[in-house]
Amino acid sequence: MSDIQRRSSNRPTRRQREQRAYQLVLASGVFGVVAVVGLLLAIVTAFPNAVWVVSAIVAVVCFLLFRRAVSGS
Repeated sequence: MSDIQRRSSNRPTRRQREQRAYQLVLASGVFGVVAVVGLLLAIVTAFPNAVWVVSAIVAVVCFLLFRRAVSGS
């Protein structure tokens, strides 16, 4: 303990965490809108179902990553 120096860590700065949370919010919103529009198009037209399903899954994953980013732990 004689050498008191700041330990270098790989933890991102507060600004980097803010940016990541903001990008995750934007991504989940965009993918959520794509999922809803894709679902409506799939119901009304012959639009492929895979588009809205994949978009919905990505939106949920982004939302869960956002929750993890802003949680205290």
